Amino acid sequence: MRVLHRDAKTGEVRLKIQNADDLWHLCNLVEAGDLVRAFTYRREEAATDKVRPERGEKVRIKLGIRVERVEYQDFSDRLRISGVIAEGPQDLGRHHTLIVGVDDDLTIVKEWRDHHLRRIEEAVEATERPLVTVLSIDDEEALIAVIHQMGIREVATIHSEHHGKMFPGPDTRAAYFQEILSKVSAMDIGMALLVVGPGFEREDFARFVGAKILEETRVAQETRLVERLLEEVAKGGLFAYGPDEVRTAVDAGAVETLLVSDEKVKDLSVEDLMRRVESARGRVVVVSSRHEAGKKLVGLGGLGGILRFPIR
Repeated sequence: MRVLHRDAKTGEVRLKIQNADDLWHLCNLVEAGDLVRAFTYRREEAATDKVRPERGEKVRIKLGIRVERVEYQDFSDRLRISGVIAEGPQDLGRHHTLIVGVDDDLTIVKEWRDHHLRRIEEAVEATERPLVTVLSIDDEEALIAVIHQMGIREVATIHSEHHGKMFPGPDTRAAYFQEILSKVSAMDIGMALLVVGPGFEREDFARFVGAKILEETRVAQETRLVERLLEEVAKGGLFAYGPDEVRTAVDAGAVETLLVSDEKVKDLSVEDLMRRVESARGRVVVVSSRHEAGKKLVGLGGLGGILRFPIR
């Protein structure tokens, strides 16, 4: 993600979408009531003598949408922002959906909170860390996957034509390798291509390198914190979860790390808790509900606190 323009007085921030992870960040940034400006296509109505106007050609125009709903499907590479047209050359007051993808840019006008600005900073920093592609291969099939900031995406599985045969011919093997090469060559592999496969040395190396890469992803960081919270709960240690317990802990200044589900972050009372934790030099982490650890946090009420000292 790249910040193209920012005006603190008007609350306008113009952003350039550079990869699929940016769309995931935007899904958490754009909220109901925000004004989003972007180029889109809308059909012109051609004036005629008929009672009903004829439908004209779709034209590219810039519209401002007062947001009602934001939808993002994992790895779809598209973000749908729906709402009422508030700015533009036509159809003011009517509904429209902006389809935002990689290489698009858009302007968001809103009241920016600290956690919004932190997410933009994270997205900008993540853009400077290229993706890594992993190729897992044996004599039967090959799996190509890409490690994103939001998790791991399987791109393709290639099956060998000599699957189940004990003595594959050289032509079959060459065709198998060529198909894998063609798939990889057509991709942006990012910083590196890691090739792993059978063999103790390669397995050990892949496990080591994969762990190091995953440690840098946001999903892994969020998972570690949620698991730490659950460990504290299991041993009756330094924890609080659920709105009431967390609020009591915040009142006592006991929260070292506040975990907030992305489903709760738009709640004004939760924003107040986040602000108070940060004022007390605590850490606030917004956890995505799209992965397993995030779902566990939702099960705890969407709020959890790792404490500095016990409050019971």
